[in-house]
Amino acid sequence: MTLKALVLGCSLKKSPAPSSSELLGREVLAALADHDVDGELVRVVDHDVRFGVSTDEGDGDAWPRIRAKVLDAQILVIATPIWMGQPSSVAKMVLERLDAELSETDDQGRPSMYGKVGAVAVVGNEDGAHHVTAEVLQALNDVGFSIPAVSSTYWVGEAMGKVDYSDAGPKPDTTGAATAGLAANAAHLARLLSADNYPVS
Repeated sequence: MTLKALVLGCSLKKSPAPSSSELLGREVLAALADHDVDGELVRVVDHDVRFGVSTDEGDGDAWPRIRAKVLDAQILVIATPIWMGQPSSVAKMVLERLDAELSETDDQGRPSMYGKVGAVAVVGNEDGAHHVTAEVLQALNDVGFSIPAVSSTYWVGEAMGKVDYSDAGPKPDTTGAATAGLAANAAHLARLLSADNYPVS
């Protein structure tokens, strides 16, 4: 069974500007492909996503098109940089938009995100990767995503440093190993839930 994954890249920079969080998100997609998971990455800031907590804020809001991709995927990965020890403002906006799913259900009456797996990829030149991971995974779990073991991967450079993830060189035994573990476990759990979703309460 081929699964689908969606990575939401939460860089503050629009394409085609380089993005370390997008790079790590694409590495997650490559690792997921080893487990028969097809995927795509959407850089959120390239789209006119409005602030709000509904599924459609109207007036040309781009979120409904992105939401359709979330609904179509079995795995959602939030890829975010660290800013001031926090997830990016774009990542927080995405989580606020996902808050609307608390009121949405599937065709059997389950919360809309039940049966989907959530994960996170974090990069930055400062401390905060564990804090960012905790914030994002808790929010995803709140709206119904299931969180697998080893559900995050990250790279953090020297505090106040200038080296980007893309320039830091291969990291097969650190970030690379975490990315591989994320992919394996996310695909495993997504496949289980696709075959046997949570019961209708």
